[in-house]
Amino acid sequence: MFGIWIASFLFFGTSAGKEVCYERVGCFKDGLPWTGTLSRQLAGLPWSPEEINTRFLLYTRRNPKAYQEISAVDYPTIRASHFGTDKVTRINIPGWKSDGKWQQDMCNVLLKVEDVNCINLNWINGSLEYIHAVNNLRVAGAEVAYFIDVLKKKFGYPPSKVHLIGHSLGAHLAGEAGSRTPGLGRITGLDPAGPYFHNTPHEVRLDPSDANFVDVIHTNALRFFFEFGAGTINACGHLDFYPNGGKHMPGCKDLITPLLKFDFDAYKEEVSSFFDCNHARSHRFYMESILSPDAFIAYPCRSYESFKAGDCFHCPKEGCPTMGHFADRFHLKNRKPNRAYYFLNTGALSPFARWRHKLSVKLAGNNVTQGSMFLRVAGKTGKTGELEMASGTLKPGMTYTRLIDADVSVGNITSIEFVWKEHSFGHSQYKLGAEMVIDVSGKYGYESIFCSQDIKEPNIAQILKPC
Repeated sequence: MFGIWIASFLFFGTSAGKEVCYERVGCFKDGLPWTGTLSRQLAGLPWSPEEINTRFLLYTRRNPKAYQEISAVDYPTIRASHFGTDKVTRINIPGWKSDGKWQQDMCNVLLKVEDVNCINLNWINGSLEYIHAVNNLRVAGAEVAYFIDVLKKKFGYPPSKVHLIGHSLGAHLAGEAGSRTPGLGRITGLDPAGPYFHNTPHEVRLDPSDANFVDVIHTNALRFFFEFGAGTINACGHLDFYPNGGKHMPGCKDLITPLLKFDFDAYKEEVSSFFDCNHARSHRFYMESILSPDAFIAYPCRSYESFKAGDCFHCPKEGCPTMGHFADRFHLKNRKPNRAYYFLNTGALSPFARWRHKLSVKLAGNNVTQGSMFLRVAGKTGKTGELEMASGTLKPGMTYTRLIDADVSVGNITSIEFVWKEHSFGHSQYKLGAEMVIDVSGKYGYESIFCSQDIKEPNIAQILKPC
């Protein structure tokens, strides 16, 4: 009978710890590196496969709404299902006590754009308490590896066609499965969990050796107890993406304001939503990327501060990857250690994708005045809203340059609109306009120059054409 507890605790001395073995998934030690913290030692060894009850719930285009439960232990269930051996398999793996909603949403989006086997993993019995889930993910990961092995041996299905998409603890679970599966195609880590995984050996956490390609999206990468972060601070893929710096996401509330107000009731209420927002942005970004192949362009840079300063603008000659579903299209995706980190900015609300430009405006006019100036950039595929270039004292003859993350991909630029909004209430005699605007696109570094000899009245839009 599968899943029988074969051996009780076996003692190998204090350094080796204890070991437990389960039929089908093998043996698990409780020594180093697994007992790197006191809490892990107190949590003990991982539970049995029966207690964790790892389940595989299959969705395909033939059954997009109602799952078919399939099992490697009872592998005829796979043959009787809509599982297609000619299709790629993507397995969505949740973390700590997940309700599975994001997994269902992920399958819905995936099946809209591609004909795949979409499997949602359920290991909720073993993940209700975080400290036990940290150890139990080893058994659940071994179950995933066993499932892939059965696909290979019974159905001739290659591991290279399997893609594991793991969020939080699920990312490390995917890493455990990958470490047991030679030739696994891909693992995507969605903000891999940080607590009990910071600076741990690669055997314990997700790392690049776990699959042919490992890509990671960091959205709350901070030390948990000191900086309010749920994600790991460690880079752990071939490509590591840090949207908005990878720590706090725009549009998510902060935890500092309630503390400063000594509003502890509000603080307790905000803690849960804070982590849910920042930590969950990783799978929200990924889902949006499935529908937008050219979105989420990420730039190699040594730090987010350098990226914000414009030191890494635009893409280098080898190009830039896109964060999310299509990261595997990047030709340098398997680069070795000493890799660059990849940065980008997103919006606060969905759609989150932004497209980076460097815009320079040379002002024309008859006097220094107070106001704000904006640009609207129009191209063959869209038009941006108002992009603020500068505010305050505006001086004719000066050139104002700013890096802008536009919310629309405009394609080849056809025109630029200049707007000046005067700060005074009355009708001013002063006039401002744009003599020249230069746009440099972030992805390719294409430069577009637009000119005008006319200066319109204040607060009237001015259209510039290619010089």
